[in-house]
Amino acid sequence: MLTPDNIHPLVLVVEDEPLVRMDITLALVDAGFSVIEVPDADEALELLESRNSIRLVFTDVELPGTLNGLDLAHTIKARWPQIAVLVTSGRVTVEDEDADLFIPKPYDTSMVIDQARSFAV
Repeated sequence: MLTPDNIHPLVLVVEDEPLVRMDITLALVDAGFSVIEVPDADEALELLESRNSIRLVFTDVELPGTLNGLDLAHTIKARWPQIAVLVTSGRVTVEDEDADLFIPKPYDTSMVIDQARSFAV
């Protein structure tokens, strides 16, 4: 049975800044992705534990809560290695082993969409 998640790859956006989160979410939806958005890593982990259709996580490094985006990326890689992780930050740089790809802020949304397409197929 086809569900929206089967038709459109499901991306989880983890970003605490509402306007930034809304902007990338709208861009991903316009590009044909299904998107779930959350403001922190704790909520992201709850979703990942309950949804097996998430193909990609796009997360900021600096997040409120008990985990930052790098902690989230490491947890995803350990528990759900089939899920791609794109990490973004305007303040820190990330080593290659921390994520599938690091995209510095400010980013061009078309670059994020291109990378999302390459990972979420």
